[in-house]
Amino acid sequence: MFIGVNFIDSSGYPDCRPEFIESFARLAALATRAGVEGNPCRIHTPLIGWTKAEIILAGTRLGVDYGPTVSCYQADTEGRACGRCDACRLRRAGFAAAGIPDPTRYQAL
Repeated sequence: MFIGVNFIDSSGYPDCRPEFIESFARLAALATRAGVEGNPCRIHTPLIGWTKAEIILAGTRLGVDYGPTVSCYQADTEGRACGRCDACRLRRAGFAAAGIPDPTRYQAL
């Protein structure tokens, strides 16, 4: 299983910590048939220690269109980011640090 959690720019969300991922993997090994039978699910977190700029640059190299994506947890019904929360501020700062224009649709700030 691959999950795109990131601890560096996570605003301290507890489920983005390496300790949480490790604990979840141990739980899954105990709570699933595959785990009990000796074939536990492996959890990969390739972005966990990357900066937001590193993630944006890697995605850009891979052809990711960030235009339709949102990091905001408070996007409106039209999918526009609030522009004020930690996730929005970190996203804007990441695009700026990467030297790439931020294509995010924000609500009026």
